[in-house]
Amino acid sequence: MRRVLVIACVSLLGACSVEPGSEKWCEQKKEQSKSEWTSSDAITFASNCLLDSSTIGSKQWCEDMSEKPKGEWTANETTSYAKHCII
Repeated sequence: MRRVLVIACVSLLGACSVEPGSEKWCEQKKEQSKSEWTSSDAITFASNCLLDSSTIGSKQWCEDMSEKPKGEWTANETTSYAKHCII
């Protein structure tokens, strides 16, 4: 598991785009005109930005993930946890 996190961290350090559903992404979307959103943006915003506990990288999300058994994490959750909760 630790190797996966290290590899994910290294990969993420080179990434330039903001992860959809992250706190920064949510803030950017709040400032952007809704007419510029895609349907995918609207779905991601609704499922990740309306409640703090579901916003990827929020304090509550990190706490919830740390309580969830690691064997039940998806690859995306592992990557997001490494990016937002460890680094």
